[in-house]
Amino acid sequence: MRREPNDRPSADAPISEQALIAEFWVPLAADFPGAFSLKDDCATIACPPGGELVVTTDGLIAGVHFLPGEDAFSVGWKALAVNVSDLTAKGATPLAYLMSVALPEAPERAWLARFAEGLAAAQHAFGCHLAGGDTDRTPGPLSVTITAFGVVPAGRMVRRGGGRPGDHVYVSGTIGDAALGLALKRDTDTRARWGLDDKAYRYLEGRFSRPRPPTALAPVLLACASAAMDVSDGLVKDFGSLCGAAGLGGQIEAARVPLSEAARLVIASGGASLADLVTGGEDYEVLAAVPADRVEAFEQLAATADTRVTRIGVVEPNAAGIVMLDDAGTAMTFERRGWDHFDQRV
Repeated sequence: MRREPNDRPSADAPISEQALIAEFWVPLAADFPGAFSLKDDCATIACPPGGELVVTTDGLIAGVHFLPGEDAFSVGWKALAVNVSDLTAKGATPLAYLMSVALPEAPERAWLARFAEGLAAAQHAFGCHLAGGDTDRTPGPLSVTITAFGVVPAGRMVRRGGGRPGDHVYVSGTIGDAALGLALKRDTDTRARWGLDDKAYRYLEGRFSRPRPPTALAPVLLACASAAMDVSDGLVKDFGSLCGAAGLGGQIEAARVPLSEAARLVIASGGASLADLVTGGEDYEVLAAVPADRVEAFEQLAATADTRVTRIGVVEPNAAGIVMLDDAGTAMTFERRGWDHFDQRV
């Protein structure tokens, strides 16, 4: 049967690179004037007067950052979210992003549609748009790399290494949920062993597959924080990075680490320990150092922004490193401190 020009191709019909871009990527760039509807080789990004661009890049690789068979919507959402997480911790407002997608085989339209839906939902949630990128074929696994741009007042980006002795340490949201969500996705029997109901299961799985960085906290960090970074490799490791960047040390009180109700249920069932949660990674929350004289303002502004923050520790002048204290005040030991792509002993 002859296909008329206006007929939509079937879901399993082959698709060319240009058709892919036109059908799935161009709509994502429609509301960003500097993208020129993806009809040029480059994009332009106008920085607001008195502003400064903040740039970050992060990627997802199948089998490393998400499991084979993961819903394409979640892959699209997470690819943008992990980059917005970095921008948020710098006090930046998301503006635009570039995306490079490497596909291992000719993609199915159904997969592309779900992936684009996930990106569109993330764009709407985080307030940014596609400005350009690249689409390739690869002999390796599917990979999605995003370079995201945000804006801060000139010279005001919140650095990782700005902490000072005596600063109070805060973390947003709750810790460890994503690590539990990953465990649930890896082993379908885990849910029964942990005794999780539908609500708890969906919550934990969603925290891994569709993280939501606390973007409302960005202006609060600009107003109050001396240092900040996102929690992506595990709270213990990232706290060490925050303090180490300033040549300092610090301590965390384990009892203060915020846990969700679902995570507490898992611990109570014997399915995980606190050590597993604080070293698991992929939380995409914000870890911040706040001077003592800004603590009250920080907490009030965070509450106004409807963002949960919890004071968990302090920055210390001890350059030897960081420590997490248990309920008895004893330093905890960890088999590993967090995620590292090249050394799993970390």
